[in-house]
Amino acid sequence: MTTLEHFNQLPPAEAAAAILPCNGSQAWAEGMAALRPFDTPFDLTCTADRVWQSLSASDWQQAFDSHPRIGEHKAKSATAESLAMSATEQSSAQLTADIQFQLAAANRAYDEKFGRIFIVCATGKTAAEMLAILHQRLHNDPATELREAAEQQRQITQLRLRKWLASTT
Repeated sequence: MTTLEHFNQLPPAEAAAAILPCNGSQAWAEGMAALRPFDTPFDLTCTADRVWQSLSASDWQQAFDSHPRIGEHKAKSATAESLAMSATEQSSAQLTADIQFQLAAANRAYDEKFGRIFIVCATGKTAAEMLAILHQRLHNDPATELREAAEQQRQITQLRLRKWLASTT
């Protein structure tokens, strides 16, 4: 049985719990569980975007809180599965002591300006690239940055959904 078939058959609360690590927002996971069954992976991923875009800023924040800061391994609120996904996503970062120091300082500046952690789709990016993106996004106004963070979370969710669908139950 595929992951999607299994997901479609779960009771709603179990389905929400199963998909939650792909995004981190309880409202998103519950929305996805409520909209089952999905006939194809494409249906699932398209619905994931629609549900994500329909959520409030506080629901987005819950998803953001499920990520560790770039260069770190702890998150404000995350499942073990979500933390494992984040570690894999940041694995190509090539983190040196100097870059880690610079990331920590830039992460603090971002948190002070926007009141949340910096979110970037880290897959395939080096630590230096992520640091440059962080510095660039520090120039955004709060509304622009919220939209950018939400878009980065959407991209992360899509990557995680594809990996999740490729797993076996």
